[in-house]
Amino acid sequence: MAMGVGEVFLESVCTGVITAEEIAWITSHQSAFNRQEEATALKLGRLLDAGRIQIGCRLFSRG
Repeated sequence: MAMGVGEVFLESVCTGVITAEEIAWITSHQSAFNRQEEATALKLGRLLDAGRIQIGCRLFSRG
């Protein structure tokens, strides 16, 4: 899965959901993050802690 922290952040904020796979990707790649990516990952953690983002799955309808 090719992604970036910014993409995960925007998708999570827009939907209110972060997937377990996205969390796993963030934790496995965090050692390579630059300062901005680290700050974004921390913001995601704070949003999770505050209950503004939930861990789950996203269902997309195609129409």
